[in-house]
Amino acid sequence: MRILIRTSKLAIWARRLGSVAVPLVVISVLLHRFRLISGDLFLAAAALAFCVALVAVLTSLAALVRLWYSGDQGWSKALLGLALGVLCLLPFAFYGALALRYPAVTDIATTDRSLLPLVFEPGTADMPPPKMLSPAEQEAIFPNIVTRTYPLNQAQTFELIRDQVASNGWEIRAERAVSPGTARQINAQIVTLPGWREEAVIRVSGDDQSASVDMRSVSLNAPHDFGSNGQRLESFLTNLDDAITTLLVENPDINLPTPVEPEGDVQPPAS
Repeated sequence: MRILIRTSKLAIWARRLGSVAVPLVVISVLLHRFRLISGDLFLAAAALAFCVALVAVLTSLAALVRLWYSGDQGWSKALLGLALGVLCLLPFAFYGALALRYPAVTDIATTDRSLLPLVFEPGTADMPPPKMLSPAEQEAIFPNIVTRTYPLNQAQTFELIRDQVASNGWEIRAERAVSPGTARQINAQIVTLPGWREEAVIRVSGDDQSASVDMRSVSLNAPHDFGSNGQRLESFLTNLDDAITTLLVENPDINLPTPVEPEGDVQPPAS
């Protein structure tokens, strides 16, 4: 007489739930990145995916315990459900850790924000009020986010910045002179991995001898930037420091003032 070995129903459900959690996470992110759903719907879909993944993990653990004692079949199904559930929970754990590390901020800048206006597009005009840090908080959390002044003229500095924006893959939405003869500005848009839109603003002012660089980064619709704006500014400005330092080391005479020839005859000083 052959003894039939049952397949654990918990293991079957663990695999099913894990198989549902994966497309929930992937599809919600893709729809948000391609702007097919709003931010509110994305948060709702992400919450649903989290719940399904968590239930898949708990069901898998319960199935594994039951299989250990009962001897039923279903180990592969339970382990697959556990793996898929944990895989789906990893992004939530990552962003949860960032939320604990960084305060809920959506707007970071090196100077007065009125000098760094945004470029609005459909869907961002109704963006929620920005969340900002106090100067003391910003200095403590992002100490490198300060105005930069370089011994290069405005045009040279602006070209280096434009090259760096392009190398970062940011989409330039506007490039303009804010004040004729005094400042030039680039507005670029960045799409984060989950599909949130953020805007970086870079302002270059100066003359033929030096240039000052200010920068701002803003989350357009997200309730929390998870540190992305501050990290973006610190990374961009640090890389700009390195690029300009390298340029000056390799070209020590790049920004020397042009000698002015005296007009008329110059008499030698009397001996």
